[in-house]
Amino acid sequence: MANFRRKTESRETRFYELRIEKMVQGGDGMARLPDGRICFVQGALPGELCKVLLTFSKKDFTRGKAIEIIEESPDRVKPFCPHYGKCGGCSLQHLDASRQIEYMERVERENFKRLAHTELPADFRIHFGKPWEYRNRARVVYCGDRGKGERGAFGFRGQESNDVVPFKKCPVLTPALNEFLNGAGRELCAANRDARELNIFDNGAGEVSYFYRGMPKSDFEKNAVSVVDICGKKIESDASVFFQSNLGLLPELVESVRKAVEAGIASGESSDEWLIDLFSGVGFFAALLQDKFKRVTTVEREDGCLKHAKVNLAGTANCENVSAPAEDWLANHVVDVPATLIVDPPRTGLPKEALEAIIASSVNRLIYVSCDPVTLARDYAKFAVAGFSLKQAEGFAFYPQTPHMEMMFVLSR
Repeated sequence: MANFRRKTESRETRFYELRIEKMVQGGDGMARLPDGRICFVQGALPGELCKVLLTFSKKDFTRGKAIEIIEESPDRVKPFCPHYGKCGGCSLQHLDASRQIEYMERVERENFKRLAHTELPADFRIHFGKPWEYRNRARVVYCGDRGKGERGAFGFRGQESNDVVPFKKCPVLTPALNEFLNGAGRELCAANRDARELNIFDNGAGEVSYFYRGMPKSDFEKNAVSVVDICGKKIESDASVFFQSNLGLLPELVESVRKAVEAGIASGESSDEWLIDLFSGVGFFAALLQDKFKRVTTVEREDGCLKHAKVNLAGTANCENVSAPAEDWLANHVVDVPATLIVDPPRTGLPKEALEAIIASSVNRLIYVSCDPVTLARDYAKFAVAGFSLKQAEGFAFYPQTPHMEMMFVLSR
């Protein structure tokens, strides 16, 4: 039972002292109210006794915010950024960076046990890189002249609101992005009324590209397009489309996928006859792996990504870059060989039709890269019913100081 006291305001109980039991998906602490309801507490760590203000209440669960830490966890640290708690990012800055991986692993092991009725392998590990100055891609909002002689600044959206929280320097952005925002970026937005929300990208060599809605085509080609060198391969993209936001850690994901591909071919569960890259974006994985296969197909519904995929796979023999939803392509194409299949869907996971088509195909081995462990657990449960088993699992903490994590699963049957 939770250790608590409560105060009453205008016939409604809003403040509690709660003992935090554990961390849950999303980084909140979990506690229980006197009536047994679960309370998800923002800014709290397991074991802590907190004064909690309820911010949301339903009959089966509540949400709250820790407004005072009465008994602190030894893993609590003072947030580094002065905008912590206001800005919508970096919600784990109160947790020692060296301990974030341990907490995240506990959360994911429990998630998969609860949602997919499976145990993650004993050797499951989470890859972790630099805790600060790692983020090479972001979306920022220009605040304009702030008055009192202060020049215009950029900001991020606030917690659970559209309010903009301005900053002078963001500690998780790369130095090149911070320099751009305080120089050329500010001059651009001050002179251009259309450029009020920017997508910015640092290609890892300190070259910054940017995009804003309504950007003229000539300006787009000059300032939005970028080339990244990953594992010795040059990959073209642009600031308007998705690309991974942590180039320092990305090679570790590439290496894990490469080893999984090689293991599948060596075992005979898959083959080098055909690489199918679904939700392929700019053709990232296909471009890095194409030399291992006799035939390559990328499938991506966003035309902005497709044009880069064609560049990134130019010269690849027997390659097709398809603009279509993955589920539509699967419904119209028979996969009757043990192809090597890579899927990297959005946070919503695999569409039902795509998942069913994979199960019905001759694919016996699947590499699933996920940006949402919850939807991955849901999809894995369906694959397991169809006879797939989990061969390998790895996590990638691409966003230190936040609870967000990507995972790679290798499934076979």
